[in-house]
Order: sequence, then structure tokens, then C-alpha cells
Amino acid sequence: MNDFNYRHNNLYCESVAVEELARKYGTPLYVYSRNTLVSHFRKIKEAFRPINPLICFSMKANPNQSILRILVREGSGLDIVSGGELYRALRTGVSSRKIVYAGVGKTEKEIELAIRHRIFLFNAESIPELELVNKIAGRLGIRQKAAIRINPDIKAKTHKYITTGHGDNKFGVDFDTARKIFLDRRKYKNLNISGIHMHIGSQIVEAEPFVRALKRLTGFVKYLEARGVNIRWVNIGGGLGIIYSRERPQTAREYAKEVLPILRKLKANIILEPGRFIVGNAGLLVTRVQYIKETPNKRFAIVDAGMNDLIRPSLYGAYHEILPVRSPSYSGSKKIRVYDVVGPICESGDFLGKGRKFIELKQRDLLGVMGAGAYGFSMSSNYNSRPRPSEVMVDGSAVKLIRRRETYEDLIRAET
Repeated sequence: MNDFNYRHNNLYCESVAVEELARKYGTPLYVYSRNTLVSHFRKIKEAFRPINPLICFSMKANPNQSILRILVREGSGLDIVSGGELYRALRTGVSSRKIVYAGVGKTEKEIELAIRHRIFLFNAESIPELELVNKIAGRLGIRQKAAIRINPDIKAKTHKYITTGHGDNKFGVDFDTARKIFLDRRKYKNLNISGIHMHIGSQIVEAEPFVRALKRLTGFVKYLEARGVNIRWVNIGGGLGIIYSRERPQTAREYAKEVLPILRKLKANIILEPGRFIVGNAGLLVTRVQYIKETPNKRFAIVDAGMNDLIRPSLYGAYHEILPVRSPSYSGSKKIRVYDVVGPICESGDFLGKGRKFIELKQRDLLGVMGAGAYGFSMSSNYNSRPRPSEVMVDGSAVKLIRRRETYEDLIRAET
């Protein structure tokens, strides 16, 4: 997070003091660095330049319109998983020919909408889904491109909730099923089944599981080609990890160095679907200490952001570094204290960090929860009837409000 640094004892995002943002926009508050967002997209684009892939940002990581439009202007396509994401995607100005659609539970209405808008590629995850896409495409008189998502049965070293390429997961089909689909592809008269897709998980910090999966995938492609099946597109998904605390994830260049020799053996065009890698370290969540509470067993910093604002620590036990917005040297106290940083939600699982050391905190202090750009706001909710926070984008010394804070009226707007 090189665009988040201390200057004059204050945490800055690019050239703007985070404390000033909190004062103007209130807390909780999501703050994004445009420079970090763009530079991470360019890093992966440059790393894979030798094969010129189609890079489709994974919208589920962060679907804010401003973020999407910045990436689309950089040349990104979009990876979607719902009709709502399709609606958002189309409003960015992205070419529908750069939209790929994954997800195990696509509805008939969502499929029809996507076909009508001539999206580039469906990543089909089951035979019943393939049959439904074929039926709807036929009804609309459109020949639709499709890829088969294969589950390569690879265990990635990540949290069990975000591994997606193991045999026990709900995603994709096994190699035997995929083989039958491709060899019997002509029965899907309204589909051009010319692609293969895989995605083995998220927050994967080493290349080894990707390499194993890709070797299986390329072997399967060779098998199909020997039987007259023309594979034009291979989508290798996303999943690249980022630094949250002590991780030492591979860089885009290191990842590309490991997988490019495998991908170069393919005649097919390549698609990538990075999400967290691009936006994860481009954002932080600013929160204010409401109370310091001491019990016989614990010392709590109770803040105004909760699991409804950032659920990753509660859901995955995920670690996010938490920093004081004013650097410790600014405090008159020199006592190191250990705190559980917890939110206001009525759940014992509502925490942002446990056992964190700070120079003594006090009421009204501001904290920055780092690495919150991916799966932060996108997984937020109104649980406990809490309005969701504002989002701002910092570009050098300029600041733009890219989502206003919800009001109490917003909470009941759709209710009848």
C-alpha cells in the first residue's frame, strides 16, 4: 500500500490526510487510492504482455462504478457473476464483447439478459446450465460463445471458504464430464463451445497450485485438440493474493514467470480475471474509537465500523493491519496496550482485529483498517439497520465522493 504513508505524524492517502477525509465525510469511511488501483492493473497487464491476454476485472471484489470506469478506461474487461453485476457493467461503457459471466446459479432471466446484450462468453458450470443457455440462445436466434468451467481438483493453500478448485467445491465440472461435453458439443446447436475456464480460489500467495492446475488443464486441451476440438479461449481465472500482514505473495511478474511457459504451449487466447490483486491494497476503512472498555480479561477499543461494514475478519478470521491515523509519536502516552478492536454489532463475532498492540488509545482516535479495497464494501450489509458508509477516491490532492453515506430513509426505501 505504497500510496498510504505517514507524513507529519498523520496517515495520508496519496497527497490527502486521512484525518481530513474523516472530518469532511465522517466515519466509517472507505478511502481508495486511484494511483494504486491503476498501477496494480498495469503491473499485471505488463507482466502478461508477451501473450496479450484479455484481462477482466472481477467485479465482485469491488463493483463501485467509479472504480470500474477507471479500469475500463485502462482497457479492462469485466468478469461478472450476476444480473446485477451485468447491469453495473453495462453502465460503465465497457464493450459487451469484454464481459465474461461465471457463477453456478445463473437464472433464466439473467441468462436471457446477458445473451440479449451479446456478452462475450459464458463460463458454464454444469450440464443443466449449458442446456438452459443453449435453449435461450435458440429462442433468441443468437449463437452464443461458451466456455466450460473445469474443477481441476486442486487444493489451494487458502481459507476453506475461498478455495474453489477442489473436488468438494460446488464450482465447475470434473474432467470426465467436461470431456463428454466437448466430444458431444454438436448437440448444443445454439452454442459455440470453444473455451475452458478454471478458478481455483482466492488470496493464493504462491504459484505452485496454479502451475499444477494449469498443467492438468493444458494436458486436457491437448487431448481435445487431438480429437478435433478447437479450443480458442482458455480462462485461467484470478486468485492472486496480496499483502495483508506478514504474507509474502508473489508479484505479478513472478506469477507470470511461472505460468507463461505453460500458457505459451497453447494455441488459445488467454483470459485473466484478477480482482483482489488490483483493488485490495488500493483501499482502507477509516473508523473512529467510540469507547475504551476494560474488563478483567480484555481491553476493548469499540469503534464505529462493524462486521456489516467489513465482514472478512468475522467470516474468514482474516487479518487486516490496523494503524492509528495519527502516528504513535504524536501521542503524549508511551504505554503499549493490547486491544481487541470490535464493532457495535450485536454479535460476539463482530471484530476487526484481536490482540492488537497500540500506544494507548483514547476515545475519538481514528484507526485505519488496511487492505480493505477488495471484499470490503462489496460484502457490506445493513445488518442491525446500519446505513452503509461513504466511499471516496483520492487522486493526488483531489478527492471525489464516489458513494454517499446511506441515510435512515434509504434503509426503508424499498419496503412496502
